Amino acid sequence: MAHVQTQTEWEQEMAEEVLRFVRQELFVSLRYLEPALFALSYRRYGGLLTFATDGTDLLFSAEATLRIFQKNSAFLDRVYLHTVCHCLFRHLWLRGGRKERIWNLACDIAVEYTIDALDADCTRRAIGFVRKEYYAMLDETAQGRSAAVIYRLLMECGDNTLAELEREFFTDDHRFWPKEADMERPSVKMAGQNWQKAARQISLLQDRKKMDAGEGAANFAAQIKAGESRRSYQAFLKKFAMPVEEPRLNPDEFDLGYYAYGLRLYRNLPLIEPLETRETHKIREFVIVLDTSDSTSGALIAGFLKETYAILTQKNSFAAQSQIRILQCDEKVRKETLVKGEDAFLRLLSEFELVGGGGTDFRPAFSYVEERMAQGKCRQPDGLLYFTDGRGIYPQKKPAYPVAFLFLDAYEDMAVPSWAMRHRLESEDMLYEYQTGKRRTETYDTRVSGEGCVGGV
Repeated sequence: MAHVQTQTEWEQEMAEEVLRFVRQELFVSLRYLEPALFALSYRRYGGLLTFATDGTDLLFSAEATLRIFQKNSAFLDRVYLHTVCHCLFRHLWLRGGRKERIWNLACDIAVEYTIDALDADCTRRAIGFVRKEYYAMLDETAQGRSAAVIYRLLMECGDNTLAELEREFFTDDHRFWPKEADMERPSVKMAGQNWQKAARQISLLQDRKKMDAGEGAANFAAQIKAGESRRSYQAFLKKFAMPVEEPRLNPDEFDLGYYAYGLRLYRNLPLIEPLETRETHKIREFVIVLDTSDSTSGALIAGFLKETYAILTQKNSFAAQSQIRILQCDEKVRKETLVKGEDAFLRLLSEFELVGGGGTDFRPAFSYVEERMAQGKCRQPDGLLYFTDGRGIYPQKKPAYPVAFLFLDAYEDMAVPSWAMRHRLESEDMLYEYQTGKRRTETYDTRVSGEGCVGGV
């Protein structure tokens, strides 16, 4: 007997047909978003009033989808794109220690601003007074319009203002976003990596088709870049690890077949012995400069040191004879601390005292390292990291070793020398590390390297 379709099955089938129609409308208007628009699978979830996602599926209620399609089909186009943009901008994986309510609102505002700036026919809507006023305020800031920047602005708002903005910008349901405890799950990591790849593909498509000419597309590209720039600090530190040989057996390069054949042929005389050394990548000589001017917070510096220690020890990045010089510097070098090995770094964290408070000049730290090298008191470092807010006088001459400036949030790109690498850190992550002692888990594809690298290393 042929199966008779039930009402529930019919609603499910029609709702998915509507979703495919909405996706096609978006694709026609925004073709360069193809890798993102087709990335989510559809999954029915009863009781939802709007769309939701967990980074893998687009969750929807068949009843709500059909009802909205009949009354206001344009809203479905917008909320579909809104949900996809959260994934594309990596909002699901970047909350860390931020307050969930404010982070959710910041992400909604960032996405809505981006969609309104695109001004596509299928997602265009009238902009009300509250929205227009808040957009004008964002345009006046020079820090960008990413969710992280908006979050800091929202932290200064009262409950009434937050409630008003939530009513204005609420679009999709965030209840299925991964929690901090879920970030190590393979499925969550894989979803994050897939969206990172989709973001890179879209960036390439925008560049190829010269989509960055318009203001809306340029803002869209900036939002993608804001998510990519949060690539793991752990992956960035790998740039400075150098190959060293350690006195350890290397079973990976030992051919057990020849060894067993020799024992069988000559009794107790193997043809090949296990290698007694193995090549690993470790940090040997390294310089970390801390900007201790009056514009930099001591809590942020302490959080940065804890984050660096956690990464270096977790990945066993210290060589047997490694040395890390930590300089505190404002307009002059105030203090040098020489750290040899993990135990010394741990003691530094417990005894660290901030020294400085003057203006900011980056040049004395480089002159100091050069002097120490000339005096024979310091080997040429494998790299120098300068942790700063970015406001200061940069050196013009390129040193003989790799240099990276680690910036807190936004910075003036044109002021940084072309030979220096740049990497952006979020102040909330450093404060989270300082206050809790926990590292914020990131789910990035660490095979990607070179973010922010302008001059080759």
